[in-house]
Amino acid sequence: MSHIPVHILQDRTKDGFQIKHVHSYELKEDLSAMDVHRDDHYIFFVLEDGLASLSIDFTEVILKPKSIFYVLPGQVHFGRVKKSPTGWFVAIDTALVPQECRNIFENQLVLQQPYNFTEAELEQCELLLKLLLKKHKEEAGSPFYITIVHSLLQAFIGVAAGYYSKSTSSNSKISRPSQITVEFKKLLNEYIRTIKSPADYAYKLNISEAYLSEVLKKQTGFPASYWIQQEIILEAKRLLYYSELSVKEIAHNLGYSDHSYFSRFFKKATGGSALAFRQQYRH
Repeated sequence: MSHIPVHILQDRTKDGFQIKHVHSYELKEDLSAMDVHRDDHYIFFVLEDGLASLSIDFTEVILKPKSIFYVLPGQVHFGRVKKSPTGWFVAIDTALVPQECRNIFENQLVLQQPYNFTEAELEQCELLLKLLLKKHKEEAGSPFYITIVHSLLQAFIGVAAGYYSKSTSSNSKISRPSQITVEFKKLLNEYIRTIKSPADYAYKLNISEAYLSEVLKKQTGFPASYWIQQEIILEAKRLLYYSELSVKEIAHNLGYSDHSYFSRFFKKATGGSALAFRQQYRH
C-alpha cells in the first residue's frame, strides 16, 4: 500500500449521511472488507448484539452488545468480526455535526471508548435510528426530505453527544502530542475567521510551526495546513447550509476580502462550487 486510502462520503451519497441496519452476516462482510483506511466523515456504530473490534490508530477497541462507538474523520482504522454482531452503521458529513457536539467527540481524541447503554438508552437510540432509516427510504424526492432526515440525524447526534458528555473516560492520561492536537483544534474553532497560518497557531501554542505539523501528522495523518483548510471549508458549508448569506458574504465572514479567491478555494477543496453545495443540501 503506497498510501492510506481516504473514503469520501460524497462519493457514496449526496444526502450528507448513510444509515443501515445490518445483521451479523452483513456486518461480517462489511467489516471483513474494511481494510486500513481513513474517512473524511464521522462514523457511528451502535451494536445491539454480538461482538466486533475496531483498530483505531493502533489501538484495538472491542465493541460489545448494547454499546455505541464513533470514529473521527482522519483516524486510521479497520474492523473485524468476533461474534455474530448485529447493529447500526451511520456515516455523517462533518458539516452536519453541530460544533457543540464536535467539542464533545473531538475532545476525546485518541481516547474515545464505547459507551455502554442502559436498556432505556438503547431503546431510545433504536427508535430514532429506525425512524431515520424509514424516512430515508420513504421520503426521497419529497420537498421536505432533506429537512426531515437532517432533523432526525441532528437528534441522533445530540443524543450520542449527550451520552459521551457524561461518560467518565477523562481518567486516562493524555500524552503531550494528544494535548497539542486537542488544543490546536480548539484554537481553530475560535480563530479560523482571523488566523489561517500554521505559524500563527504554533505561536499561540508556544511551539514551532515544524513541531506542530509533525505532531498533527503523527496524530491524525495530516499537517496543520490540512486541518486549517478543513475547518474553513467546514465553516463555509455550515453557513451555506444554515444561513441565507450569499457566497460573497460568507467569504467576508470567513476573513476573505476577495470572494472570487474564496470561491476558487472552495471548489478546489471540495470539487464543486459553493452554490452547488447549497443547492444539493437544500433542495
